[in-house]
Amino acid sequence: MQKTMKIGIVAALVAMVAAPMVPAAASAAPGGPAATQGHGSGYGNGHGHGHGRPGQHATTKSGPTSIAYVEVNNDELRNVGRYTLENGANAFDVAIIFAANINRDADGDAVLYANENVQRTLDQAATQIRPLQAKGIKVTLSVLGNHQGTGLANFTSKADARDFAAQVSATVEKYGLDGVDLDDEYSDYGVDGTPQPNDQSIGWLISALRADMPGKIISFYDIGPSSTSLQEEKPSIGHKLDYAWNPYYGTYTAPTIPGLPKSKLSAAAVDIQNTPVDLAVTLAERTKADGYGVFMTYNLPDGDVSPYVSQFTQVLYGQSAVYK
Repeated sequence: MQKTMKIGIVAALVAMVAAPMVPAAASAAPGGPAATQGHGSGYGNGHGHGHGRPGQHATTKSGPTSIAYVEVNNDELRNVGRYTLENGANAFDVAIIFAANINRDADGDAVLYANENVQRTLDQAATQIRPLQAKGIKVTLSVLGNHQGTGLANFTSKADARDFAAQVSATVEKYGLDGVDLDDEYSDYGVDGTPQPNDQSIGWLISALRADMPGKIISFYDIGPSSTSLQEEKPSIGHKLDYAWNPYYGTYTAPTIPGLPKSKLSAAAVDIQNTPVDLAVTLAERTKADGYGVFMTYNLPDGDVSPYVSQFTQVLYGQSAVYK
């Protein structure tokens, strides 16, 4: 299991504080086996969405926003930028660093941590992040639990949610990221007497993040107790999200979050290294036919998998993918 370093961004926000190495839930594959575990095996129902940022890349495409999670324990984020369509437009619009963790400190407070691979990616922003942004690809950081009883769903007060949101927003600012992806997995709520989930927690966190990061992306990997809570939230909370997506790879189920329209949802979930290509094509066809505005993929590896990527870009955009 990977060890993590605290991205220590305590109440005062800005300073990064090195912390003792602690066990991490680490980047894990959404919906698949993680570096020790992965996305998509927690609570809740599957649902989803994502987008890209204007950059110097003038060529555009018409079709769903395409999302690429990268498991940086194994693969390099910058590889996302090597994929274009035949006309030069980006094949992927949003690259997500998978993943930082929500840990619990000695006082029982939620703290943001990054294992050495996530931290390396952030520290190498000049080569891993900026080249993507220069092409118009947005880069966000996924955040999920770490088996310590602390997660998105069990903040017990607005103040606690605001404190964690401040840590996230300070990290986004420090490394010049375009936002955050929220994933309610691997928190192990209740361990060591930690609070059980409550229905207000995720709404408090999203509201605090939106206040801290106007104009930045906030996406939701639709799983866990937070998924259930968001289904019952007022549309005002959904309006503060940019995207949400189905977390179960190889399936097709759209999230149900009041305030989020189809244009911001991905019903499709594709694991590039594990979802059969014929199924990925079917999911792309259904996405287009049903008018969903996002197509979410996970597990883009190092090296050229453009033959696989081309199968769904042909459906979504009418063009093959090129690897440069």
